[in-house]
Amino acid sequence: MKICTSKLSLSALVAATLATGSALAGTVTVVTSFPKELTQAYKTAFEKANPEIKLEILNKSTVQGLAYVRELPLGQRPDIFWASAPDAFEVLSGQKLLENVSAQANKTVPAKVGNYPINDPDGQYLGQALAGYGLMWNTRYMAANKLPAPKQWSDLMKPVYFGHAAMSSPSRSGTTHLTVETMLQGEGWEKGWNQLLQISGNSAAITERSFGVPDGVNNGQFGIGLVIDFFGLAGKYSGFPVEFVYPDVTSVVPANIGLIKGSKNPDEARKFIAYSVSLEGQQLLLDPKISRLPVLPPAQMGGKVPAGYPDPFEIAKRAKVHFDSDLSEARYNVVSSLFDQTITFRHKELKAATQAIHAAAAALAKKPNPRGQALLQQARDLAFTPIVGADMAADKNFLLLFTANKKDAAVNKQVTGLEDRWSTKARENYARAKDFAEQAITAR
Repeated sequence: MKICTSKLSLSALVAATLATGSALAGTVTVVTSFPKELTQAYKTAFEKANPEIKLEILNKSTVQGLAYVRELPLGQRPDIFWASAPDAFEVLSGQKLLENVSAQANKTVPAKVGNYPINDPDGQYLGQALAGYGLMWNTRYMAANKLPAPKQWSDLMKPVYFGHAAMSSPSRSGTTHLTVETMLQGEGWEKGWNQLLQISGNSAAITERSFGVPDGVNNGQFGIGLVIDFFGLAGKYSGFPVEFVYPDVTSVVPANIGLIKGSKNPDEARKFIAYSVSLEGQQLLLDPKISRLPVLPPAQMGGKVPAGYPDPFEIAKRAKVHFDSDLSEARYNVVSSLFDQTITFRHKELKAATQAIHAAAAALAKKPNPRGQALLQQARDLAFTPIVGADMAADKNFLLLFTANKKDAAVNKQVTGLEDRWSTKARENYARAKDFAEQAITAR
């Protein structure tokens, strides 16, 4: 009987221990747009330092991630949102979907990079890495095609680069949205879209995901890619034949991490957030396959920063764009939709118009004539002028329409109607531009 009692006591003890362990342990679910190389490095290191906690990574684009978080009820949401787009965190914060994480901040992180706060002043999210935007290119591809290395966004508007570049869409990639928004803020709405339309018309592809651009440049499918810096730097420091440059019109902003309100394991999630901004967590960013810019200054990185590695604090001093995340947030959906309707879904037509314009410009350079030049200018205006003007893009009621709930039938009908008109107008403009450009060649 005593033996039975002992066995029962032992079983009870084991059960209690297991129950206690289950209570202490937890799975932290992380929604992120970051590549596997980065997330796996953090998962391995964090779980080794905290064996009682497991990380579950849900890889989604920033736009998909925002929708996923919004649609889940309290108590069933993932724990952490981790992405490069500060405007996405403004969206989450504005919709009361984040918890305060100021207690998890690393107190040695500077307050700002350039003029931009690294951590949210209200403590809703923390800067976990820094990022700028620029151009990466494959040196072998460029040599084989006798192409000069680009230095500025505007270089990619030149005829010599036709068919050699690639970019993604802002609706599919938060990092591309930041790149597009940086150009729009740096150049202004009208000039910025003019550049985007010309660069897109010169591009070989608008890829499905942002990863498609650096992968294509690394393997020589594309010559040049418009990317967030860590794509270019990771390719370079991993041994691919690529280089990367920051144009003058760039910005340096934080990639952020935040705790989602109504998540399943907030206490364990806070531990990971604190780890990600600690010295150990920051040093993981310097892995050649990751190659991100830490929020800690180089002097505080324990001598781990490679020679020649970019210093984001110095880049920020030179950057011409002081990124306005409130402006980016306000027109987030308009920019994404306009890009898709006039570029992504009409890329074939835009490319054809751009190619015809290049051909006409070359012909008229050899044999100038006033009528041909007038036709060419009409073609350029049709192809490269944004369908939505600066005044409309600044109209608060217009912007609010695109932030309203699309489940509302009336709202959805109005937005869909506008998008259809943009798409139709773009197709018509590109067809007319191509026609005018072809007429310009034979004009007398």
